[in-house]
Amino acid sequence: MKDSTNVTAGGAIFPRLKALGVDYVFANSGTDFPPIIEGLAQAAAAGIDLPEALVMPHEHAAMGMAHGYYLMAGRAQAVMLHTNVGLANGAIGAINAACEHVPMILMSGRTPVTEADRFGARTVPIGWGQEMRDQAALVREASKWEYELKFPEQVPGLLDRAHAIAESTPKGPVYLSIPREVLCEEIPAAGLENPPTIRPSRAAPDPEAIATLAGWFAEAEAPLVIAQRGAGDAESFAGFSAWAEDWGIAVCSWWATHLAIPTDHPCHVGADPGPWLAKADAVLILDCLAPWMPDAHHPAPGARIANMGPDPIFSRFPVRNFRSDLSITGENARTIPALIAAMAELPRDEGRIAARRDALATASAASRARLAEAAQPRGEHLTKAMVSRVLGEALDAQEAESSVFSELGTMLGTLPRRAPKSWFQEPHSGGLGWSFPCALGAQLADRDRLCVATMGDGSYMFANPVACHQIAEALELPVLIVILNNGEWGAVRHSVTGLYPDGAAAKANRMPLTGLTPSPDFCKVAEAGRAFAREVRAPDDLRPALDEALRVVREEKRCALLNVIVAPD
Repeated sequence: MKDSTNVTAGGAIFPRLKALGVDYVFANSGTDFPPIIEGLAQAAAAGIDLPEALVMPHEHAAMGMAHGYYLMAGRAQAVMLHTNVGLANGAIGAINAACEHVPMILMSGRTPVTEADRFGARTVPIGWGQEMRDQAALVREASKWEYELKFPEQVPGLLDRAHAIAESTPKGPVYLSIPREVLCEEIPAAGLENPPTIRPSRAAPDPEAIATLAGWFAEAEAPLVIAQRGAGDAESFAGFSAWAEDWGIAVCSWWATHLAIPTDHPCHVGADPGPWLAKADAVLILDCLAPWMPDAHHPAPGARIANMGPDPIFSRFPVRNFRSDLSITGENARTIPALIAAMAELPRDEGRIAARRDALATASAASRARLAEAAQPRGEHLTKAMVSRVLGEALDAQEAESSVFSELGTMLGTLPRRAPKSWFQEPHSGGLGWSFPCALGAQLADRDRLCVATMGDGSYMFANPVACHQIAEALELPVLIVILNNGEWGAVRHSVTGLYPDGAAAKANRMPLTGLTPSPDFCKVAEAGRAFAREVRAPDDLRPALDEALRVVREEKRCALLNVIVAPD
């Protein structure tokens, strides 16, 4: 009988993750998992409290759910994948997480390096077929830190270090390779439940830089904030909205992946930075990877430009040359209150601020009116804009808080959003198939929230929908999926026509390499997972279908899918 005070290294992982505050391990297991699975069974028999291990039928779903869980709960979770092949499938999720500063502990087994005479050595042909010289290279550029477990006693310390680095400013994914022979070795169980030995580092803004920025904005005639990744936590979100109105500061949501300000805020000027950037004399780029299109948008001569965020100049990206006269590092929940407090001490020209505030309110109202006017049916056909507007109306009629995860789907602004955590858009890394599993992870973190995944038909297919529907049914995660089905890769077509507006492809009846017809029967895919499903074609049928789908989600606690046929933009 083995010494009961010892556990395998594989069995030590889960208790240590629990001590680090991890709630779930999203796992897609393989032949490298036997010591981990044995450790889980032993812990269950002993009544040891562990993170819940969730079976993920596809790695992309595991990564997306860890991403979505963090967006709601604010805590890094863990993902376990199978050797190099599982890691390859998870690489897109790691790229998305890195782009959005989403922390997670990513692990994958490593095929045994020994062929015999050692416990855990190779037993099946894939032990040879899955060996790589540099497995970590699959996710190295997306990882803040990566390492391979060398000895079993390293498990607690390496997990502590991985977690602390993932949660440190700027946050992001980390990767640990875990070879099977090492996982089979034993270590003492004592101490696995101890508090973390390394705490994350959270950057605070430089007070001198904050004072400089405050002076620029207090003196400015036409200040502008371009915000892409939200405004921090609920408190700083509310403070940011009040500050913008108090000082009469324009806020633009260019390609926003998180909501920074209510879309109907009187100082929210919409998604186009062009006209505001052209006349702004002080610009704050708030946590934006790409705040404008350099060929189309141009700052005013003499404008003072600051970048502020967890990594204000986005140091991990090879090329990003947006000007930064002032760079301020810190989490948005810290930098925004610091700027608000610094400006509160400065003199104000109340008349100038009031006039600017009134002008912004007029422009904001006009922008919303234009969006509403455009959100109408095109003859007998639905459009993305109309679906966005009607979904917003349906969600406004619900009592529950809601979050929309849009991936080339509904449109912010046309779809009104007002609260923190109410809007998320696909990461600018563009790893498709993100919306559906991300919404599932968010639903897991907050079961009372109404989670809606909206996406194009191509994105739905990228999401491995059979796997996602299986997860939704198995874990009882009643998300609403709205497919805006235009029968094509619209983003690709727009890219072509943007570069070659008068080219042969733009004039062709059918543009090459963009069509997705014939379209699969997505309702049958959903129904295979016992979800409610309905196809919508007529404009008059959209709101009743949304209301019924929301009823199923809220009352029957079932996943619901609407396949909404829309005209190409």
